[in-house]
Amino acid sequence: MKIGKAVTFSLITISAAFSQKAKDRIISNLDAQQEKYGDIALRIWDWAEVGYQEEKSSALLKETLEGEGFTIKSGVADIPTAFVAEYGSGSPVVAILAEFDALPGVSQKAIPSREPVIEGGAGHACGHHLFGTASTAAGIEVKKWLGSSGKQGTVRVYGTPAEEGGAGKVYMVRAGLFDDVDVVLHWHPSNSNRANPGSSLANKSAKFRFYGESSHAAGSPERGRSALDGVEAMNDMVNMLREHVPQETRIHYVITRGGEAPNVVPAFAEVFYYVRNPKVQNVKAIFERVVKCAEGAAFGTETEMDYEIIHGLYNLLPNETLSEKMHANLTKVGGVIYDDEDRAFGEKILASYPGNYKLEDAAEIKPYTTKIGSVGGSTDVGDISWMVPTAGLGAATWVPGTSAHTWQAVAAGGTSIGIKGMIVAAKTMALTAMDIYNDPKIAEKAKEELLKQRGTDFKYEALLGDRKPPLDYRN
Repeated sequence: MKIGKAVTFSLITISAAFSQKAKDRIISNLDAQQEKYGDIALRIWDWAEVGYQEEKSSALLKETLEGEGFTIKSGVADIPTAFVAEYGSGSPVVAILAEFDALPGVSQKAIPSREPVIEGGAGHACGHHLFGTASTAAGIEVKKWLGSSGKQGTVRVYGTPAEEGGAGKVYMVRAGLFDDVDVVLHWHPSNSNRANPGSSLANKSAKFRFYGESSHAAGSPERGRSALDGVEAMNDMVNMLREHVPQETRIHYVITRGGEAPNVVPAFAEVFYYVRNPKVQNVKAIFERVVKCAEGAAFGTETEMDYEIIHGLYNLLPNETLSEKMHANLTKVGGVIYDDEDRAFGEKILASYPGNYKLEDAAEIKPYTTKIGSVGGSTDVGDISWMVPTAGLGAATWVPGTSAHTWQAVAAGGTSIGIKGMIVAAKTMALTAMDIYNDPKIAEKAKEELLKQRGTDFKYEALLGDRKPPLDYRN
């Protein structure tokens, strides 16, 4: 009996040693290819293509994956820039998400002072050029390891367009593209390194359009019915509504069309609304109250109103089973180490915003905690997380203290600081996928956790209904 136990222990020890060597090899491989993947990321950074228009960015990532032996399905879910790249067969099926859309209006050179490349142009202020490239790199390393190890399993890289307000992943979920997936891994550029389980805000948006009667605003105002009055009346009512919704709620709006000239009563006006809350059901209920405000405004101003759902996102469901593995791998990989050039750049960035931040924080891994909170933003990864066990991490691609959607984020993302953080993320996701293939019970436990969180009565219904992808929403 003692001999048997000793043999078993020895086999476990040998297996663990082989696993660690394989992980070290993946880390070394990605270090050696930092320049290659950095070039890919910076090309996407240069292009800065906005949601559903990421033709060159999508094509470059597909070309890179296809060149490494992946089978590519393009134009999935009726989205020309969406794709699924696959290698292997059987279970577990591990999906790695890749985003690549930029944000309008935040063009910026890769310098530590405000200077757009193109005034009013787009820029990668959320670092999705790094996101898509790191996920591609991770998928390729997993593919290589699967091929050499003889392990069964399938790795997929999902090219997911238009995360910024276009809800690309929701259409991919709705099309059933994740139905056979066991685990989903993702990451996001950040100002620190962490892999804690966390949530996000559910979100539903719509454009409310009011139609009135134009007239001369001075000569015959009595004949006019102002569509802009309808928009402003709606906004007034929604602002009063804020007192009577759960305090975690966020409601934002912009008037996208307000008329053409002051002396012409506007016959058309439009306002774009977001409604957010940590819970999907609350978002649904609050959004219906916003619709009532619009209906009341139209009635009171004698205008007509209709609205178009633009996007809708579930909140993220955290998965502690997967997050624990991801944190352990992030800890093994380590954070971002600045060289002298990075430090000189970073010091100037630190001087551009308030706060007591240190460049050394980029090298730290934040402690793991299960105190799950909700961030202030929303993501279409949320819908995926209700269907498949999902875990993500943040890597320090930006100077500590940098906020997303800022020129400082664009600037750092175009330098070695962004590239180094991107490689940290690629390593961590590849190692986490490797753990799941080595021990498929991880995926089983993660699925049990998801089913418990969702409850027995859960039935997925996309918040955006049956609308088609808004391929022109950035036009």
